[in-house]
Amino acid sequence: MNDVYIHPTAEVSPEAEIGAGTKIWNQAQVREDARIGAGCVISKNVYIDAGAVIGSRVKIQNNVNVYHGVEIEDDVFLGPSMTFTNDRFPRAFNSDFQVSRTLVRRGASIGANAAIRCGVTIGAYAMVGTGSVVTRDVPAHALVVGNPARQIGWVCACGQRLEEGAAVCAACGERPPLPSGTGVHPE
Repeated sequence: MNDVYIHPTAEVSPEAEIGAGTKIWNQAQVREDARIGAGCVISKNVYIDAGAVIGSRVKIQNNVNVYHGVEIEDDVFLGPSMTFTNDRFPRAFNSDFQVSRTLVRRGASIGANAAIRCGVTIGAYAMVGTGSVVTRDVPAHALVVGNPARQIGWVCACGQRLEEGAAVCAACGERPPLPSGTGVHPE
């Protein structure tokens, strides 16, 4: 494990794959067959389940759970205490457990205390607001909030909310690739 920092209180399986420059902080647990890319920050008390896949340059804040079946692409931010699920029909007595795949696309951000139902995809550069409960797919560049989460606008890759009718982001000058009919870019 090149240039990987693992805090002495972290529990990291020798069967986990950890990319160069990744930092794993106190009381984190990384299980067998988990894959974590380069340059990640795995903060205090994070749980990464067996077989979970995390891209490069991902920042995972304190108390986050990333369960089996979750795949996180590069440059994703996971806020404090947000969580994923991986079983749509959980029962303590269920012996026929079925993992549902969840995908978080490149550059997406998920706010503190958000809950992500399994089986959804969060699009590239989408932003999920603090405390939101995501129960269905989130389009790329969408801004969603609430319980259940609903779309209230669009965000640029730089993270700024796009003004209605604007052709480019006022903060960085970029033109995000949004679907037609969004009310952001003129058609």
